[in-house]
Amino acid sequence: MWFNLAWTAGFGAIAGFLTAQGEIQRMIPYALIGAAIFAALAFGVIILVKSKNLSGLIGAVVFFALGFGFIGLSYGVLMAVIGWIIGRMSIWLATGEYRANQPPYASSNEVLWFYSFRTICGFIFVFLIAPIIVVMPLSFNQEPYFSFTAGMLSFDPDAYSLRWYQDIFHNGMAAPDAVVGWWSDMWNNAQWVRSVRNSFFIGIMATILATTLGTLAAIGLSRPEMPYRRAIMALLISPMIVPLVIIASGMFFFFSDMSLPGYERGLAKSYLGLIIAHAVLGTPYVIITVTATLVGFDQSLARAAANMGASPVRTFFKVQMPLILPGVISGALFAFITSFDEVVVVLQMADVKQRTIPRQMFSGIKEQISPTILAVATILVILSIILLTVVELLRRRSEKMRGMSPG
Repeated sequence: MWFNLAWTAGFGAIAGFLTAQGEIQRMIPYALIGAAIFAALAFGVIILVKSKNLSGLIGAVVFFALGFGFIGLSYGVLMAVIGWIIGRMSIWLATGEYRANQPPYASSNEVLWFYSFRTICGFIFVFLIAPIIVVMPLSFNQEPYFSFTAGMLSFDPDAYSLRWYQDIFHNGMAAPDAVVGWWSDMWNNAQWVRSVRNSFFIGIMATILATTLGTLAAIGLSRPEMPYRRAIMALLISPMIVPLVIIASGMFFFFSDMSLPGYERGLAKSYLGLIIAHAVLGTPYVIITVTATLVGFDQSLARAAANMGASPVRTFFKVQMPLILPGVISGALFAFITSFDEVVVVLQMADVKQRTIPRQMFSGIKEQISPTILAVATILVILSIILLTVVELLRRRSEKMRGMSPG
């Protein structure tokens, strides 16, 4: 009981201290009141309530009423979440459920460190992810501000809008309200749409090139008879280590002097130059993921195919590729994300026609500050989450195919 009251009182003191909103004369009294309220809630649900769900509901209702009475609706919602957690955790600790997944010989200090370590990791994760999460609701702001308005904090429906998502398609159009020819106007003139088009075109082309080169390099480096494997691997993954500013500057001067048919002024400030530059940045990720997949590849399968008369090309596509395909796709996704999010190389090598989404966001911050950037950032975050989820699913599938994971 004393431990339950101690930790809930500590959280209550912090909540009360923050509720004072910087008013020095109220900080200490509010902290004491918060500690007393939190401890009283924990004591009440432990003595009177035995259900975690009911305790969480009681805590949510009580804390919502307190938060709404002190500050407003938004603070009430936040306090309701805290109250739900406090109520459930009080019962969880009081009933001893926290020891259910611990060995019976674990001491109290070991159990305390087990959960303390995970709590610290959780706070670090929240600290890292909070700036990304805050961007999402701000992208629905009705006003052209990069901060929460009073209407948003009070959950006023009129304070939220999709205007900045619409601006992605309208910004730069000659006639946004036109009925005839609006698609051509948007496709050719809308700045953000043009940037999206460039990002996908450059990203897809660079991904194809990086995946092809990276896969071939990984297969070659996986062979035991390959000489100077370590030196070649270090050279190929060096774009991950060398600062991007140095890489971008070197590529700009190198490509500026490289004249090809149709590119008499050099590859810099061209789509081909950007594609090659992004392929150079994405190739190391393909090499690493495919090399990791080849670690579990049974080379005797390739030798058996060769003994049965299969050519090296046929062996690669019929034997090797099906088994390493998850690693190849994972590397391709990493290469695409690298190209899609890259801005340093684009700043030095891209012209106005080759502006990508990160380059457009950089220009928007410097030239025309608009919450449209927040809407685009929200879409990019969602896209990154989807791609990383696919990568994780492919990784698990690769492990199952190689027999490294049960089930």
